[in-house]
Amino acid sequence: MTVSLNKHAGRNNTGQITVRHRGGGAKKIYRLIDFQQKKYEVPAEVLTLEYDPNRNARIALIKYADGEKSYILAWDGAKVGDKIISSLEKVDLKKGNRMPLQHVMQGEMVYNIELEPGKGGKIGRSAGTNVILQNIEGDFAQLKMPSGEIRLVKKECAASIGVVSNPEAKLVRVGKAGRKRHMGIKPTVRGKVMNPVDHPHGGGEGRQPVGMKYPKTLWGKHALGVKTRKNKWTDKLILQRRKK
Repeated sequence: MTVSLNKHAGRNNTGQITVRHRGGGAKKIYRLIDFQQKKYEVPAEVLTLEYDPNRNARIALIKYADGEKSYILAWDGAKVGDKIISSLEKVDLKKGNRMPLQHVMQGEMVYNIELEPGKGGKIGRSAGTNVILQNIEGDFAQLKMPSGEIRLVKKECAASIGVVSNPEAKLVRVGKAGRKRHMGIKPTVRGKVMNPVDHPHGGGEGRQPVGMKYPKTLWGKHALGVKTRKNKWTDKLILQRRKK
């Protein structure tokens, strides 16, 4: 249930750096997480709760009644020995159980939610994340994201009950530069401490502001307030944008 990860350090297929300040870091082995949980109507038991270096949530090793094992995202409050089940029908609203949104009570907290039925969980997978099921109208379920965004997904999409494990992840203080290096992140030098030849913000005597109406990237493009959303095909499913 693990595979090796090749290091690419922010480089593309030609070896050019496309994302700066990446490199080094501790060696990781990728754990294959089952985001779909398509083994329906077969109860499973939590064998272990484990640390995963590839995400800030904890993962659970589960064993199905037929002997098959898999990794899933652990929910907050999960314990060894807990029993869960995944179903296409309505099952108990117990933490860790998985079912389509149309069978979940309004106001319930869910995580690992599908955007398209059967495609596996895409939303609500980070540590401490919970999405609130507000309402079900017609063919769609209305979800409130942690950001405040309210969006629609098809009511046949599956979701797990509860909150993702390790909610304290956001409180962690890295503490020292060496720990960032273990994460594979190299130091970032500010543009304003460079020379003008190296960055648009560079130059000046002593501590100087950036010297322009808006901050720029190294290549002269807007650095703040730029819209990055490109998947416009889901715009019609967003009822309320997140607060700026």
